[in-house]
Amino acid sequence: MFLKAQLQWNVIIPADNLDAKGLALQKAIIVRLMDEFAAKKATSSLGYFLAVTSLDKVGEGRVREHSGDVLFPVTFTCLTYKAFSGEVLEGEVHKILKHGVFIRCGPVENIYLSHLKMQGYSFVPGENPIFMSEKAAKIEKGVKLRVMVIGVRYMEAEKEFQAVANLDGDFLGPI
Repeated sequence: MFLKAQLQWNVIIPADNLDAKGLALQKAIIVRLMDEFAAKKATSSLGYFLAVTSLDKVGEGRVREHSGDVLFPVTFTCLTYKAFSGEVLEGEVHKILKHGVFIRCGPVENIYLSHLKMQGYSFVPGENPIFMSEKAAKIEKGVKLRVMVIGVRYMEAEKEFQAVANLDGDFLGPI
């Protein structure tokens, strides 16, 4: 699910980037904010950071004593993405194992669909392994798949989410 969030961060501008003209300072603040935003990647509460949509407020700068850098409190609005339990997602199969498949959906790289959650599908080994249903539907690498999320976990060290999904429900499966 896409979320819109308003955040307050502190942006530090090095002293050599400061200029008497306000436009250069505004640009330096935006560039620094974008760099920090891209490096942040994700948080457990908001999900993956996708885009800064607006710069709402730049507070008064405070000079840091030892370095001479200036710290600006910044308020901005951003777009994030987080998967929730019960949500239906469409993704692409990127890895097939004997015990299930991994699906990629937007920034979420690791959505696992266990063979136990694919009722009616059986594993067919080979050079290009697939899961085949009794109705001749195939789940193979590159196939678009609609699944329902049954659990989500945030991995703090990697700053990414993992999810577990199933095919139990109406209109779920290969698209």
